Amino acid sequence: MARSLLAICLIMGLLLASCGRPGPGSPGPGTGGTQSIENKGSDTLVNLALAWAEAYMPLHPEVRISVTGGGSGTGIAAMINGTVDIANASREMKPEEIAAAEKNGITPVEFVVARDAIAVVVHPSNPVSGLTLQQISDIYTGQITNWRQVGGEDRPIVLLSRESNSGTYVYFLENVVRLGQKSDLLFSPDTLLMPSSEGISAEVRQNPNAIGYDGLGYVTPDQKMLAVAPDAAGPYVLPSIATVNDGSYPVSRPLYMYTAGEPAGAIKAYLDWILTDGQVSVLELGFVPLSPSAD
Repeated sequence: MARSLLAICLIMGLLLASCGRPGPGSPGPGTGGTQSIENKGSDTLVNLALAWAEAYMPLHPEVRISVTGGGSGTGIAAMINGTVDIANASREMKPEEIAAAEKNGITPVEFVVARDAIAVVVHPSNPVSGLTLQQISDIYTGQITNWRQVGGEDRPIVLLSRESNSGTYVYFLENVVRLGQKSDLLFSPDTLLMPSSEGISAEVRQNPNAIGYDGLGYVTPDQKMLAVAPDAAGPYVLPSIATVNDGSYPVSRPLYMYTAGEPAGAIKAYLDWILTDGQVSVLELGFVPLSPSAD
């Protein structure tokens, strides 16, 4: 009899322990009801997401927000697997990602949280000041291999790109390399894949032959941005907040956050803040706020 009672107590203890384990977005043990929000994904968005978290937490000390990068695909996969509350992405979810989420019983909900321009950057000593979209596509597919072919010096072109798990990589491939058309064009095999925006910046700063691309918020003064034109007739336009807002810069995009279903509680409150008061941080970090009133 005593053994039976002991067995029952052990089983009930295990059940209670398993029920009490917090998941993403749940109060942690011993935190006095502190709500944790796990946020992961796009390296383009990571600095902005960190700025949002750092601004929000002092206003809401009951909320703890953890932010990590790793790329859009990494964040979306974590959201699908239920290990993060918010996935950051610099591209829309792919149909296969949506299908994987639905297979897990998750309906992803998309939020556009800011806008961005993708700047094409070179070393400041490079005399080239502008390129057409077709020229950029030809450069990145290996059809143009020397700066002399686009009005520069007789130097080989060194290609820099983000890695394939990056939403910036996907956007650039589809909208610049493939010019927004259904195509099987790929980056040249000579392209150097960099693990982060900072990696592209560092290589461009030290290599006079390099060309790279990055979110506008990651361009530093010691890089030269190229004006981009839809075609040879122009106009050649530099990326800026103004040219994204007026639609004249041809390589711009929305930035996203995704949740597993409609957000509620602390997660909803945080996203509501990002879409309103949080837009001030968007402007400060060189991205484009959703509302001109944040300018």
